[in-house]
Amino acid sequence: MFAPVYLDHNATTPLDPRVLEGMLPYLREQYGNASSRHEYGRAARRAIDEARQRVAYAVGAHPTEVVFTSGGSEANNLFVKGAAACLKPGVVAISAIEHPCVREPAKALQRAGWTLREIAVDVNCRVASANFRAVLEEKPALVSVMLANNETGVVQDIAALAAQVKPIRAWFHTDAVQAFGRRPVDFRALSGAGVHALTLSAHKLGGPKGAGALVVDKRVELQPLIAGGGHERGLRSGTENVAAIVGFGLAAELAVARLDQNSRGLAVLRAELEAGLVAQGATIFGAGAERLPNTSYFACPGIDGETLVGKLDRAGFAVAAGAACSSASPEPSHVLLAMGIPSSLARGAVRVSLGPDNTATQVRDFLAALNTTILQLRGLTALTS
Repeated sequence: MFAPVYLDHNATTPLDPRVLEGMLPYLREQYGNASSRHEYGRAARRAIDEARQRVAYAVGAHPTEVVFTSGGSEANNLFVKGAAACLKPGVVAISAIEHPCVREPAKALQRAGWTLREIAVDVNCRVASANFRAVLEEKPALVSVMLANNETGVVQDIAALAAQVKPIRAWFHTDAVQAFGRRPVDFRALSGAGVHALTLSAHKLGGPKGAGALVVDKRVELQPLIAGGGHERGLRSGTENVAAIVGFGLAAELAVARLDQNSRGLAVLRAELEAGLVAQGATIFGAGAERLPNTSYFACPGIDGETLVGKLDRAGFAVAAGAACSSASPEPSHVLLAMGIPSSLARGAVRVSLGPDNTATQVRDFLAALNTTILQLRGLTALTS
């Protein structure tokens, strides 16, 4: 069976075989409901407790601060909507480059009487300091700035931003979905700086889809999105997906154990990739800022990103035109537009996100295929002009 070279790890990652092995008993013989009082249920509860400890340890949190969810989108919604429901309507501030699962709940708050402020970013996708300070003058009650952008891979100095928010006593949240497993994430250190909650997702680090977490300071009052049996400290009712939670715990533990080695290897691969991209005339977005070591977001002038992605797929390389969660939209990336990138160039954006199993040979083969494809597309453009 033909399988393209997979270069889209920011969308999702392959399930680590060791994670699958750990999950299998909870898909077969250990099928108990964790709320049941018999041995089947107690075994499921022990598995969830162990997974919670693993996730907490991986991010420097206490197990009681970890609330399991169905993924990053639910966790982000739980913070934005859940915290807002316990406050009087005020100002909610989010960066202009947030994932839709932060942007859309924030817009919902706006429709419910809140004032929404988007924090500007510069041409390298970093929060613009002057605008950030101006937004804080309005004394927002909620602030959310992602740790690493899912498209550009650009990393924000969340501790420094949270320290500026601390004097106004706002709840500060960061979406760490893309960062976790690719760079150190320390909730205790961030909490000391003024961060009250962060979001994680299993399938970005070799774990299963359908498991995520909101790591949240217990001082933050949240109204649950899902009411019912009072699971997860009453913050997320519903019978737990034991197998996925177990997989999440194992994936978090493995990701931290191999973080340094993987990061170094990915940085070397990306350097080779981007040298080749620049040689072909590509613009690399966010290149002037600190980025995740695996992510390269680029455009080749005059080439449509969606068309390029389709042709590369047929050539045997799986990449993305922007964010997977927004791939159905024909509009240019809101992230690139916020960075001030012209629409004409933004429409050409393609994201390559490497994983630990990618090789230098695959990168070179990709660059060769890209060069051939671009020449073909430019030739077609010349014929039709």
